Amino acid sequence: MRHGMTNRKLGRTSGHRKALFRNQLASLIESERIITTLIKAKELRPIAEKAVTLGKQGSLHARRTAGRQIASDQLLKKLFEDIAPRFAERQGGYTRIIKLGPRRGDGAEMAILEFVDFKLEAKQAPVTSKAEKKPKASAPAAEEKSEAGGEEKKPAKKKAAPKKKDEPAPKAEKKSAAKKPAKKKAE
Repeated sequence: MRHGMTNRKLGRTSGHRKALFRNQLASLIESERIITTLIKAKELRPIAEKAVTLGKQGSLHARRTAGRQIASDQLLKKLFEDIAPRFAERQGGYTRIIKLGPRRGDGAEMAILEFVDFKLEAKQAPVTSKAEKKPKASAPAAEEKSEAGGEEKKPAKKKAAPKKKDEPAPKAEKKSAAKKPAKKKAE
Protein backbone atom coordinates (compact mmCIF):
# COMPACT_ATOMS: atom_id res chain seq x y z
CA MET A 1 0.00 0.00 0.00
CA ARG A 2 1.12 3.51 -0.77
CA HIS A 3 0.07 5.40 2.32
CA GLY A 4 0.03 9.18 2.47
CA MET A 5 -0.19 9.78 -1.28
CA THR A 6 -1.90 13.13 -0.97
CA ASN A 7 -0.54 15.23 -3.82
CA ARG A 8 -0.11 14.65 -7.52
CA LYS A 9 3.35 15.11 -9.00
CA LEU A 10 2.07 16.49 -12.34
CA GLY A 11 5.19 15.21 -14.10
CA ARG A 12 7.35 17.93 -12.53
CA THR A 13 10.14 18.13 -10.01
CA SER A 14 9.23 19.41 -6.57
CA GLY A 15 10.79 22.84 -7.22
CA HIS A 16 8.98 23.20 -10.52
CA ARG A 17 5.70 22.16 -8.89
CA LYS A 18 6.12 24.71 -6.07
CA ALA A 19 6.88 27.46 -8.57
CA LEU A 20 3.85 26.48 -10.65
CA PHE A 21 1.49 26.70 -7.69
CA ARG A 22 3.01 29.96 -6.44
CA ASN A 23 2.48 31.52 -9.86
CA GLN A 24 -1.07 30.18 -10.13
CA LEU A 25 -1.91 31.39 -6.62
CA ALA A 26 -0.60 34.86 -7.51
CA SER A 27 -2.74 34.88 -10.66
CA LEU A 28 -5.78 33.73 -8.70
CA ILE A 29 -5.37 36.50 -6.13
CA GLU A 30 -4.73 39.10 -8.81
CA SER A 31 -7.65 38.30 -11.11
CA GLU A 32 -9.80 36.23 -8.69
CA ARG A 33 -10.45 33.74 -11.48
CA ILE A 34 -8.12 31.53 -13.53
CA ILE A 35 -8.59 28.93 -16.25
CA THR A 36 -6.33 25.90 -15.90
CA THR A 37 -6.47 22.12 -16.16
CA LEU A 38 -8.81 20.31 -13.81
CA ILE A 39 -5.99 18.45 -12.05
CA LYS A 40 -4.02 21.65 -11.40
CA ALA A 41 -7.18 23.37 -10.14
CA LYS A 42 -7.83 20.52 -7.72
CA GLU A 43 -4.25 20.71 -6.44
CA LEU A 44 -4.27 24.52 -6.13
CA ARG A 45 -7.58 24.71 -4.29
CA PRO A 46 -6.26 23.71 -0.80
CA ILE A 47 -3.32 26.10 -1.15
CA ALA A 48 -5.66 28.99 -2.00
CA GLU A 49 -8.05 28.10 0.83
CA LYS A 50 -5.18 28.10 3.35
CA ALA A 51 -4.00 31.48 2.05
CA VAL A 52 -7.47 32.98 2.56
CA THR A 53 -7.62 31.49 6.06
CA LEU A 54 -4.28 33.16 6.86
CA GLY A 55 -5.70 36.39 5.46
CA LYS A 56 -8.68 36.13 7.79
CA GLN A 57 -6.37 35.79 10.80
CA GLY A 58 -4.75 39.10 9.90
CA SER A 59 -1.77 38.81 12.27
CA LEU A 60 1.83 39.59 11.40
CA HIS A 61 2.72 35.92 11.71
CA ALA A 62 -0.08 34.99 9.30
CA ARG A 63 1.11 37.67 6.85
CA ARG A 64 4.67 36.33 6.93
CA THR A 65 3.45 32.75 6.55
CA ALA A 66 1.36 33.73 3.52
CA GLY A 67 4.37 35.66 2.22
CA ARG A 68 6.17 32.36 1.74
CA GLN A 69 3.67 31.47 -0.98
CA ILE A 70 2.94 34.98 -2.32
CA ALA A 71 6.03 36.98 -3.26
CA SER A 72 4.36 40.26 -4.23
CA ASP A 73 3.59 42.79 -1.49
CA GLN A 74 0.68 44.19 -3.52
CA LEU A 75 -0.91 40.76 -3.79
CA LEU A 76 -0.41 40.13 -0.06
CA LYS A 77 -2.09 43.45 0.64
CA LYS A 78 -4.99 42.54 -1.66
CA LEU A 79 -5.37 39.14 0.03
CA PHE A 80 -5.38 40.57 3.57
CA GLU A 81 -7.36 43.77 2.92
CA ASP A 82 -9.76 42.92 0.09
CA ILE A 83 -10.30 39.18 -0.33
CA ALA A 84 -10.12 37.83 3.25
CA PRO A 85 -12.60 40.34 4.77
CA ARG A 86 -15.21 39.28 2.21
CA PHE A 87 -15.11 35.77 3.70
CA ALA A 88 -15.21 36.84 7.37
CA GLU A 89 -18.53 35.04 8.02
CA ARG A 90 -17.62 31.97 5.97
CA GLN A 91 -15.99 28.97 7.65
CA GLY A 92 -14.38 27.50 4.54
CA GLY A 93 -15.04 26.72 0.91
CA TYR A 94 -13.76 30.00 -0.48
CA THR A 95 -13.16 28.70 -4.01
CA ARG A 96 -15.15 26.82 -6.62
CA ILE A 97 -14.12 24.70 -9.59
CA ILE A 98 -16.22 24.82 -12.75
CA LYS A 99 -15.47 22.16 -15.36
CA LEU A 100 -15.13 23.39 -18.95
CA GLY A 101 -14.57 20.18 -20.88
CA PRO A 102 -11.61 18.97 -22.91
CA ARG A 103 -9.01 21.32 -24.37
CA ARG A 104 -8.95 21.34 -28.15
CA GLY A 105 -5.25 20.68 -28.61
CA ASP A 106 -4.54 17.72 -26.35
CA GLY A 107 -7.88 16.81 -24.78
CA ALA A 108 -6.87 17.79 -21.23
CA GLU A 109 -9.86 18.52 -18.99
CA MET A 110 -10.05 22.27 -18.38
CA ALA A 111 -11.61 24.08 -15.43
CA ILE A 112 -12.15 27.52 -13.95
CA LEU A 113 -10.94 28.11 -10.40
CA GLU A 114 -12.51 31.19 -8.85
CA PHE A 115 -13.54 32.65 -5.52
CA VAL A 116 -17.17 31.90 -4.68
CA ASP A 117 -18.17 35.58 -4.51
CA PHE A 118 -16.60 36.38 -7.90
CA LYS A 119 -18.94 38.20 -10.28
CA LEU A 120 -18.03 38.39 -13.96
CA GLU A 121 -18.26 41.99 -15.11
CA ALA A 122 -18.99 42.91 -18.70
CA LYS A 123 -15.90 44.64 -20.07
CA GLN A 124 -17.55 45.93 -23.23
CA ALA A 125 -19.90 48.88 -23.34
CA PRO A 126 -23.37 48.12 -24.69
CA VAL A 127 -23.63 48.60 -28.42
CA THR A 128 -26.06 51.31 -29.49
CA SER A 129 -27.79 51.47 -32.82
CA LYS A 130 -27.15 54.29 -35.30
CA ALA A 131 -30.57 55.80 -34.61
CA GLU A 132 -29.77 56.21 -30.92
CA LYS A 133 -26.49 58.04 -31.51
CA LYS A 134 -26.69 61.80 -31.13
CA PRO A 135 -26.00 63.84 -34.27
CA LYS A 136 -22.95 66.09 -34.30
CA ALA A 137 -23.41 69.73 -33.34
CA SER A 138 -24.63 71.79 -36.28
CA ALA A 139 -23.33 75.24 -37.28
CA PRO A 140 -26.01 77.26 -35.35
CA ALA A 141 -25.24 75.30 -32.17
CA ALA A 142 -21.53 75.98 -32.66
CA GLU A 143 -22.25 79.72 -33.05
CA GLU A 144 -24.26 79.74 -29.82
CA LYS A 145 -21.34 78.15 -28.00
CA SER A 146 -18.89 80.59 -29.53
CA GLU A 147 -20.99 83.60 -28.41
CA ALA A 148 -20.97 82.31 -24.86
CA GLY A 149 -17.25 81.53 -24.98
CA GLY A 150 -16.26 84.87 -26.56
CA GLU A 151 -14.25 83.44 -29.45
CA GLU A 152 -15.77 82.48 -32.73
CA LYS A 153 -14.78 79.04 -34.01
CA LYS A 154 -15.08 78.08 -37.64
CA PRO A 155 -15.63 74.49 -38.66
CA ALA A 156 -12.44 72.81 -39.80
CA LYS A 157 -12.11 72.16 -43.53
CA LYS A 158 -11.04 68.77 -44.74
CA LYS A 159 -7.96 68.74 -46.87
CA ALA A 160 -8.26 66.95 -50.17
CA ALA A 161 -5.88 64.08 -50.76
CA PRO A 162 -3.06 65.05 -53.14
CA LYS A 163 -3.75 63.93 -56.68
CA LYS A 164 -1.41 61.32 -58.09
CA LYS A 165 0.05 61.61 -61.55
CA ASP A 166 -0.67 58.92 -64.08
CA GLU A 167 1.27 55.95 -62.86
CA PRO A 168 2.36 53.11 -65.11
CA ALA A 169 0.44 49.88 -64.82
CA PRO A 170 1.78 47.40 -62.27
CA LYS A 171 4.37 44.94 -63.53
CA ALA A 172 2.13 41.93 -62.93
CA GLU A 173 -0.41 43.22 -65.41
CA LYS A 174 2.24 43.92 -68.04
CA LYS A 175 3.61 40.39 -67.80
CA SER A 176 0.21 38.78 -68.10
CA ALA A 177 -0.65 40.98 -71.08
CA ALA A 178 2.66 40.12 -72.75
CA LYS A 179 2.17 36.38 -72.32
CA LYS A 180 -1.29 36.20 -73.87
CA PRO A 181 -0.34 37.28 -77.44
CA ALA A 182 2.77 35.08 -77.37
CA LYS A 183 0.70 31.89 -77.08
CA LYS A 184 -0.07 30.23 -80.42
CA LYS A 185 -2.07 27.18 -81.22
CA ALA A 186 0.02 24.20 -82.12
CA GLU A 187 -1.26 22.24 -85.12
